[in-house]
Amino acid sequence: MQKAVLVLCLSLSACASGPPRDATRVRDAIVRNNANAVRWYAMGDAESLAGMCTEGAWQMPPNHPPLVGREAIRQFWRQAFQWGKWDFTLDTQDVDVSGPLAVERGKYVLRFTAGPGTPPGMASFEDRGNYLVHWRYEADGQWRAVGDAPVSELPLPPSPSPAKSTLNQSR
Repeated sequence: MQKAVLVLCLSLSACASGPPRDATRVRDAIVRNNANAVRWYAMGDAESLAGMCTEGAWQMPPNHPPLVGREAIRQFWRQAFQWGKWDFTLDTQDVDVSGPLAVERGKYVLRFTAGPGTPPGMASFEDRGNYLVHWRYEADGQWRAVGDAPVSELPLPPSPSPAKSTLNQSR
């Protein structure tokens, strides 16, 4: 009898230390992470944002090379927060879970308000679209982003019209 109780206790403790198997619990953890991220973007907290990512995470901002690694993500956002205010809305649409991995599909809205540190040529804008985030359950019991890929729904702005050549103007 004591042996059976010991095996049961060991089995239960092994299950408790692994990744949550319940998709609802995983989704809830991801939604909490997203709520924190929204707050950290609004506050300009690059440290906390980077801490939500794995050490080798990829963040793929539009029109920019990928940010590879937690330190690159931290440095990018430290600089970007000096440009102005970043307000995100994140809406988790679906989460698929497989052991210690999860993939989130969602929708986002981004409102950027240019500030005094905004680079020349950059203005306030609004964007909206869809995103995929690859999450991994880490040894410390936290779900962290491994890959983050937003995709805008908005059409590209029209290209500036090329200057008319002087040959065409002389006719």
